[in-house]
Amino acid sequence: MAKLLSVCLSLSIIFAPLANAQRIKDLASIQGVRNNQLVGYGLVVGLPGTGEQSPFTEQSFRTMLANFGISLSSNIKPKIKNVAAVAVHATLPPFVKPGQAIDVTVSSIGEAASLQGGTLLQTFLKGLDGEIYAVAQGSLVVSGFGVEGADGSRIVSNTPTVGRIANGALVERSVVSGLMQNDFLTLNLNYPDFSTAKALADTINLRLGADPDKGYVLATPIDAASVRVTAPRDVGQRVGFVATLENFNFTPADAPARVVINSRTGTIVIGRDVRLLPAAITHGGLTVTISENQTVSQPNALADGETVVTTQSIVDVNLDDSRMFKFDPGVSLDTLVRAVNEVGAAPGDLMAILEALREAGALQGELIVI
Repeated sequence: MAKLLSVCLSLSIIFAPLANAQRIKDLASIQGVRNNQLVGYGLVVGLPGTGEQSPFTEQSFRTMLANFGISLSSNIKPKIKNVAAVAVHATLPPFVKPGQAIDVTVSSIGEAASLQGGTLLQTFLKGLDGEIYAVAQGSLVVSGFGVEGADGSRIVSNTPTVGRIANGALVERSVVSGLMQNDFLTLNLNYPDFSTAKALADTINLRLGADPDKGYVLATPIDAASVRVTAPRDVGQRVGFVATLENFNFTPADAPARVVINSRTGTIVIGRDVRLLPAAITHGGLTVTISENQTVSQPNALADGETVVTTQSIVDVNLDDSRMFKFDPGVSLDTLVRAVNEVGAAPGDLMAILEALREAGALQGELIVI
């Protein structure tokens, strides 16, 4: 049992598909209700000499001063080792309104050694359409640090060139949600499956009193990933409708039979429904030695007979701590794991066994190598 647990923990993470009913909100999302990515370019100031002296940082510094009415001659080279050019990005959640705050991440894009102790100046965050949706500013929290000696030796912990500002950006523009754009809602499954889509539609129709036999249908599966649901047009009623809808429980279909192998880490994940056809596997080296010895057979002195030369065959099998195991039809995952555990296969050996089973047509399931 201890060896079996060792194999399960070190070679694979084995899980069964969802067998119990779950809420719709945990398995699907509403089309059009989504996050949006924002990005901006700014300056971090106040660094303790860990900034940079790059051309684009100097240009940005001059532009910032010009915005405050300060003009520097082109002959003047400002020493700005306490300034760093940074990229700022954030995620704008759905339904966020102007005046609300969101978190931002600040990353150095030049040669700055660390952003520890720096402050981000006012930075515009733009969306994909080029419009400004938020403005970021504030003191950075950096978890990493870097120390450099006079001889050039350096110690760096974590990533000192990336920091975060909690609630560091104020939203200036909201994004129009797709919740009210049509007379229906579209639920998108997190993991597309035709059987799950049909089960979701049947559950909604049943819970809302629809009768597909009479042509009264509220939910219709569109494809393996989406289910269209008729919804009220009134804003308040639609919100209440969604709140009721997303808490319906239904049982999704079993996941496809898959074996996923990560060749870099040696992780192997085997689905519950993976089955094996009849197969025999040998692991390691098997040595068979056959030798023949000549012996003399002499009869008893009191008995009649002749002295003859006989041949004695000796068959020696050297297993070298190897095993051969045979799979009967429909062998389950548990039997497969126990059999592999018995031969003490390493991750690389188990990968080779699974790939060989697939090539032999004995593996009933999809084998995915990542």
